[in-house]
Amino acid sequence: MNAQRHVLIVEDEPKIAAALRDYVEAAGYRASLLDRGDAVAAWVREHAPDAVLLDLMLPGRDGVAACRDIREFSTIPVIMVTARVEEIERLIGLDAGADDYVCKPFSPRELIARLNAVLRRASGFASAAAPAGVVLDAERFEVRVDGRPMAVTPVEFRLLKRLTERPGKVFSRQQLLDAAYDDHRIVSDRTVDSHLRNLRKKFAEFGLDPIASVYGVGFRFDRTQRSE
Repeated sequence: MNAQRHVLIVEDEPKIAAALRDYVEAAGYRASLLDRGDAVAAWVREHAPDAVLLDLMLPGRDGVAACRDIREFSTIPVIMVTARVEEIERLIGLDAGADDYVCKPFSPRELIARLNAVLRRASGFASAAAPAGVVLDAERFEVRVDGRPMAVTPVEFRLLKRLTERPGKVFSRQQLLDAAYDDHRIVSDRTVDSHLRNLRKKFAEFGLDPIASVYGVGFRFDRTQRSE
């Protein structure tokens, strides 16, 4: 099973990169190497790896920015690998969309355990998501549910895209506003509620209710939820 999984390692220190590759390949995965952050997004688009081990300090573009680039179009697991252990760095990395965080020096066993875990979670989500069959096409601004088109406005699409990038994660209204209006216009945070109500009505026509409100916090997306 592991032999079919492809892991991209982004690390600019040759000795560390070689060690990471050895660990990953010894665990039965296929490994590829990159040494620049500004090459990551294009490489991921072209090769579609199953996971990314991403160093924080990279030439061209740092790991946090590279992770955000990936999250613009993909939900593949990303593990940040860095020597910067301060809590703020951990929070920044995870806020950028990283699934986990490994600090140098790390043991090969810990690294592979974390890699196995994020891949299991990703596989489990893919299986759980299948009943809902929600697919977003960012190039066409189209949404399909169970293979059928669902008409959405550009703002609704951007909101849905943000929510589905991290299924199960609760986003605040401000985070969703930032995703919905990239021109930074000033609008009420309750505008999000209106757009999400419209989306829930549209999903209800497909027998789905995947957008959950978390009182006092925000909203999350759960693809397994069916409407009653």
